[in-house]
Amino acid sequence: MTQEDAVNDGADEQMLRVEDNDKLTVKRDEVKFIKGDHQNGDAKIDIGGTPTPAFTGMTKEELMKYANDPFWVRLRWIFFITFWLIWLAMLGGAIFIIIDAPKCAPPAPLPWYKRGLLAKFSTFSVADDDIAKVQKMKAAGAIYELPAEFTYTVRDADVEKKIKDIVNRYNDIDVNIVFDIVPNFVPKQSRIMTDALADETKRSAFIWIENPEAPNKWLSLVNGSAWSEVLPGNYVLSQFGDGLYDLRMNDTIVKRELSDVLRHLAALGVKGIRMKNSKFYILSKDLQDEVPSGNTQYDLTDYRFWTHFHTTFQEGLGDTLYEYKAIFENSTDDALFTVAEDMIRPEVYKTRNGEMSVDIPMYSRFVQNIRSEGYVPGNAQFMREIEREGAWLQWDLEDINKVTTDNPSAIIYFFSLLPGAPVLPTDGLDKINGSIYKQISQLRSSPSYMHGSFQAFDSEYLLAYARSKSGNPGYFVVYNPTKVARKDNFTLQGMPEKMSLHSFSDNFIISSNNTKSNILTDELEVSPGSTVILSYVPLKSD
Repeated sequence: MTQEDAVNDGADEQMLRVEDNDKLTVKRDEVKFIKGDHQNGDAKIDIGGTPTPAFTGMTKEELMKYANDPFWVRLRWIFFITFWLIWLAMLGGAIFIIIDAPKCAPPAPLPWYKRGLLAKFSTFSVADDDIAKVQKMKAAGAIYELPAEFTYTVRDADVEKKIKDIVNRYNDIDVNIVFDIVPNFVPKQSRIMTDALADETKRSAFIWIENPEAPNKWLSLVNGSAWSEVLPGNYVLSQFGDGLYDLRMNDTIVKRELSDVLRHLAALGVKGIRMKNSKFYILSKDLQDEVPSGNTQYDLTDYRFWTHFHTTFQEGLGDTLYEYKAIFENSTDDALFTVAEDMIRPEVYKTRNGEMSVDIPMYSRFVQNIRSEGYVPGNAQFMREIEREGAWLQWDLEDINKVTTDNPSAIIYFFSLLPGAPVLPTDGLDKINGSIYKQISQLRSSPSYMHGSFQAFDSEYLLAYARSKSGNPGYFVVYNPTKVARKDNFTLQGMPEKMSLHSFSDNFIISSNNTKSNILTDELEVSPGSTVILSYVPLKSD
């Protein structure tokens, strides 16, 4: 190595040492020891350095350089147009959803026989003033009697003509026809009986016994034995009088005959059937003797002496009626099939599945107890049963003039808003003002009646209930069955303390406490034997 090389190596080494020191100097960070927890001897080390510059973005001047750049102008227009297209699409979609969304189905209208009153006639022909009476009553249906001897001859030309005449007379005023029919016995000259006399295989339609004497001691409802000897040694049950023979209502022959009657009546335009004598329908082949009732007021030859357990309310009545109901309902739209008398024992009218076999059952005891002579505690209990079971009933007011000695408008008003169909006689109610029927028609057409709730109230002397539906006026009905004016302190849940006078019976007296608006229910004084209907706006529930 030469002297020059030695000198250069020393210089290079020195330059490297200086450069390294400079780098170390540049990268040297300040290290600080910070005293921590003096008990644990902890310390923190803070290594300082050059902070990283924060991102500040572009200035306005820098951005404005690109404001008119074709690329950015085009991009802005694309975003602007896309935004409004998406917004308009969402608006259109929302409108389409609203329009196309399934509408809330309105409540199904009540059947015609629940909407209005039923006018009852006791004839088989239309008198000159029948139409006017029905129109005055605003009735939804008119009930006529089909004579018992015509039940199984409805296809005969004369009978058919009379039925058509009745139906056609009411078609123009949109009133449906209901017939009361007697299907449980036939006269001796009927085809069913003549066929049975000639052919032994047709005798199952009757309670027909071959025996030297009457098979038991059953009594007729009219007089004497219930058995009639139609042939030597051949006895047929005849509970309803001489020459009238009971049918076995669940027999195949009877089912065929009666089903044909129901279908033909439906074909002629009849919309309703009320079956008469239903408690006497014979279904069983059991011929046990009846048991004495224990009533010593009558002797052995009196029908009332016996209990009649074996000739009334027989097992299977509900199922038999239900079969006939299905046949009639399948033969016409919006049909009514029910009974024409008080059921007394409603459990017998239910099918094996527990379903009621007829529409709007009839319980007359409640109607009979409604009279101006006094308060019957069982009436309030019965109303609570209606509320609990949601039952719609048939209110038989045919004997309304016997039910009350006062003006019958009070009874009519009281029953008009109960769940069910009031059956009113067309005779004997001439003194009822037509405006009452108009008010009843309007009330029964209201949402509170057709689709609202029924609530009965407890009271010491008065009978009261309410009909209400949210968003509609409610109605509070109060009837005073006693002979003195009465007040009561009702517990009104969901109802205001003050109400307005809506309707009242002819015998209701407007006293100083009974103004036409803002009536305090606690101060409401109900006249003897009268009915008052108050209207109110239901309170909103919290």
